[in-house]
Amino acid sequence: MADPKGFIKIRRKEAGYRPLNERIYDYGEVEQTLDEKDRIDQAARCMDCGVPFCHWGCPVGSKVPEWQDAVYKGNWKGAYDILHSTNPFPEFTGRVCPAPCEKACVLAIHDETVTIRENECSTVEHAFNLGYVQPRIPAVRTGKKVAVIGSGPAGLTAAYLLNQAGHELTVYEKSSAIGGLLRYGIPDFKLNKTVIDRRLKIFQAEGIRFHIGQTVGKDIKAEKLLADYDAVVLATGAGQPRDLPADGRELKGVHYAMDFLTQQNQRVAGELVPEKVSITAVGKKVLVIGGGDTGSDCVGTAIRQKAHSVTQIEILPMPADTRSENNPWPWWPETLRTSSSHLEGCSRRWSLATKRFTGENGSLKKVEMVSVEWKTDADGRPVMTEIPGSAEMVSADLVLLAMGFTQPVHSGLLDTLGVEYDQRGNVKVNANKQTSINKVFACGDAESGASLVVRAIEAGKTAAEKVNEFLGG
Repeated sequence: MADPKGFIKIRRKEAGYRPLNERIYDYGEVEQTLDEKDRIDQAARCMDCGVPFCHWGCPVGSKVPEWQDAVYKGNWKGAYDILHSTNPFPEFTGRVCPAPCEKACVLAIHDETVTIRENECSTVEHAFNLGYVQPRIPAVRTGKKVAVIGSGPAGLTAAYLLNQAGHELTVYEKSSAIGGLLRYGIPDFKLNKTVIDRRLKIFQAEGIRFHIGQTVGKDIKAEKLLADYDAVVLATGAGQPRDLPADGRELKGVHYAMDFLTQQNQRVAGELVPEKVSITAVGKKVLVIGGGDTGSDCVGTAIRQKAHSVTQIEILPMPADTRSENNPWPWWPETLRTSSSHLEGCSRRWSLATKRFTGENGSLKKVEMVSVEWKTDADGRPVMTEIPGSAEMVSADLVLLAMGFTQPVHSGLLDTLGVEYDQRGNVKVNANKQTSINKVFACGDAESGASLVVRAIEAGKTAAEKVNEFLGG
């Protein structure tokens, strides 16, 4: 694969980020790109490892060594064809995926992994620029009609593959534009929305119909949906955010992270955000509660909005810089992750629990926090205890709750349809992604809980396969 000695002769080289004093003043993508020669050199580092753990680590089963070899040879069309054979949206994952493939790369043993994610993004951009990405219009139609509810990565994947199988596809989206959390949850500085629009034009040319601003279960009755379509795919996501039931939660200034991020994406797109519901960090002391990717996105957005200060806290202990003995390669490393947003001027703290919010005249002013320590009980389960005397009051004008999501929103469509839920509140499905209603299927976060974009894509692939079988394909 590629150059058998490439990984010895060539060091890992990342494209890096745009200069900090430039990128914090706009919402353009922060990542830079390498020139073609450097990118080919990086592909040359893909070694003939024998067992491609990168393929094992990738949820969509990307044939990484094969398309790296094509990139090394300058065969951009071949590289794209191989890449696209397992992933309908390499332009999305090439930008926002945390790259479990790289963590599983054999070269990760000594921290010199192949730049798989960056190579992926470069490959798909070359393919678009060279005109290799064209609509693939199905030659035969089956006459079967399928509705996909939700236009995130799972829904779009299922719609694309079912349309390619010849079925008539209609995608319903409650928001004013297609993309789900790709559109409204991920900041533009990580994923420029023209990247989504470019792919949507191809889908429309291929025959997929999109209906925006329509809430199924409200604007369109569930009964009509079941009567009009031969199969329905629920890809509504896990939209119920985890709340923090602490005293003072009702104060003005305490908001869910996704509300904050969605509004900024709307502003960048030129959409109007009414003043009475507007959430901004301008000139404020911002506290982000939650140490994951959503919290990081809030940090970068708040900095671009010219916050006075930004602090991100996490209830769990600070991760180590290197793998522990019980977290070996090629498993996902439970180590400290630092995003581009963290490098832009954020204070990060760990092992802190939020006790209460306090304010004046109904507006947030301070947050009480306490330090905690974690130990394991006799059964090996983690147990948290507060450290006596460690309570502190921190000034804050804006708190963003970025603690993840618990389940899909039940009220509306799901309750009206009458689908069963599992113990975690997700839509219950069988091995065929089929719900308790015969011709209703579910995929992605709606049935598995909140996860990665790349896992949602794989779930959409599986759902498309099972729906196609159900329709006699």
